[in-house]
Amino acid sequence: MAKVISVNVSEAKGTVKKPVSKILVNSEGIEGDAHAGAWHRQVSLLSQESIEMFSAQSPQPNRVFTHGEFAENITTQGIDLLTCGIRDRLIIGEVELEVSQIGKKCHGDDCAIFREVGACVMPKQGIFAKVIQGGQIQPGDEITHVFVPLQIRLITLSDRAAAGVYEDRSGPCVETLLAEHFAQSHWNAQVSRVVIPDDVGQLRDLLTQAIETSVDVVMTLGSTGVGPRDIAPDVVVSVCEKTLPGVMEFIRMKYGEAIPSARLSRSVAGVAGQTQIYTLPGSVRAVTQYTEEILKTIEHTAQMIRGEDIHA
Repeated sequence: MAKVISVNVSEAKGTVKKPVSKILVNSEGIEGDAHAGAWHRQVSLLSQESIEMFSAQSPQPNRVFTHGEFAENITTQGIDLLTCGIRDRLIIGEVELEVSQIGKKCHGDDCAIFREVGACVMPKQGIFAKVIQGGQIQPGDEITHVFVPLQIRLITLSDRAAAGVYEDRSGPCVETLLAEHFAQSHWNAQVSRVVIPDDVGQLRDLLTQAIETSVDVVMTLGSTGVGPRDIAPDVVVSVCEKTLPGVMEFIRMKYGEAIPSARLSRSVAGVAGQTQIYTLPGSVRAVTQYTEEILKTIEHTAQMIRGEDIHA
């Protein structure tokens, strides 16, 4: 069973935290803890298993590390915290936490443990969360891990693919690229695909549904050129509240020199509600090029949309 084995607080940053009998969690973090505040790293967690592993490899083999020494607020047992993805939820009694960061930059000499032994486990094994719902936590409380994936929807637009004249190859290509990317990421992604004809009404309905249900990312594939049935950019612009012109301008400039036809793409990117929307050309080569560039900023954009202070 995943559970809490210690709860720890400190009045100053850069110092070890001391175990207490219980903690009270509010909208800014843990009452009386130096790391509480209006930011995304309100609560820190580290597993007992990670502490024991670090102890076994420590430059000081006889040094016994106590709970809170790595500045973790909650010491856990029975849960692999590194399986958590950004936005996953940890339910502890009535408290609900949202995972906001995996690991951190080592503070070096500003860290008490690092000053003593020359290393620290928290930067690689610790995770951070912000409070969704407050309450009380004490040792022995059970922890429930709820996966909350980044939802990505792929919409291939093609009259012939929708009619079964030929197989959609771009959708599976992008799905593979996404799987490879998120396998190396701290986000858990869930991808769905659909093929529709180059139809304004069908595309608008799918986009509206995605926006209303807060799908994180929509990528349309195809229908971005200047042909009479190329409608994706026009529909996407009509539903977006903000555009992201730099994304597609950069891609056209990068590939347009070697592939002049790439300059004819009318691809656009924008935001509607909490949904990122990108229109990509339809060829396998083009969707590969576009996806590789879009993935460089997709998580950052997801956090910006939600107003998260990710640089704090």
